[in-house]
Amino acid sequence: MTDDLKIFSGGSNPDLATEICGNIGIHLSPMETSRFSNDNLFVQIKESVREKDVFVVQSLSTPVSDHLMELMITLDALRSASAKRITAVIPYYSYARSDKKDAPRISIAARLVADLLKTAGADRVLTMDLHADAVHGFFSIPVDHLTAIPTICDYFAAFLDLSKVVVVATDAGGAKRAGRFAKRLDTSLAIIDKRRLSDSDVQQGLVVGNVKGLDAIIFDDEISTGGTLVSTVETLSRAGAAKVYVGATHPVLCGHAVEKLNQTFISEIVVTNTVHVPVEKQFPQLKSLSVASLFARAIKHIHTGESVSGLF
Repeated sequence: MTDDLKIFSGGSNPDLATEICGNIGIHLSPMETSRFSNDNLFVQIKESVREKDVFVVQSLSTPVSDHLMELMITLDALRSASAKRITAVIPYYSYARSDKKDAPRISIAARLVADLLKTAGADRVLTMDLHADAVHGFFSIPVDHLTAIPTICDYFAAFLDLSKVVVVATDAGGAKRAGRFAKRLDTSLAIIDKRRLSDSDVQQGLVVGNVKGLDAIIFDDEISTGGTLVSTVETLSRAGAAKVYVGATHPVLCGHAVEKLNQTFISEIVVTNTVHVPVEKQFPQLKSLSVASLFARAIKHIHTGESVSGLF
């Protein structure tokens, strides 16, 4: 089954790519990435991919522009090497945040990047927990959109008394996503009335729903600057929540996020390994769950032509 399957990894998260290969039972295929003296990226595929089904694992994490450019050059190199089909596996698609024109004279960058990936050579995309579901529709090639909700839910369900748990959405925009999380755990849902003042400055209002005396699980797709989480925790504390946990798919942890989160009374922050967290950004409350087996199953289903919808 795997004779014609090849998996390559960009520089953003080689550990995840290696673990995906381990779950499938194949080795990570070799490629070389370097820079010319003028800082241009150079990518060379180190084995034949002619008429092979190829997958390239690359999250759009910091430095985003470098990782995006590396992905596009790799896709183009594979196309030039006569790969039969090329799937861009993008566990974290950061440009999904730029999904609408909410200011004058700006780009809808999520759509632009989708077009660039196709132009570079991607025949399909495999990703996880897009910030905005609408971004799925920006692609003119097939997209398989996985979710880490079952993985994170199963972790919390193993040790929490769910009769005393409430799931919290950080704002109205995330209510649908948090609602799916609450439905799987069979708990109630509360929503924070959030007013965003800037990218890193968030002003919280009221809690819509009951959290008093309950263990709250804040669920969101990603943790970026930590500003939203910190203000949400403060709001929940004032509303009488017993303990506060956090579940999020993508641990982006920009700027002073770790410092901010270390100063809160969050009991545990549960994330996945869609984004590599360097040692200097790891801290005691942070728990990372692997989604490698889920990506491995999706890749095998795509390779063999089986349905992927059951993995959603």
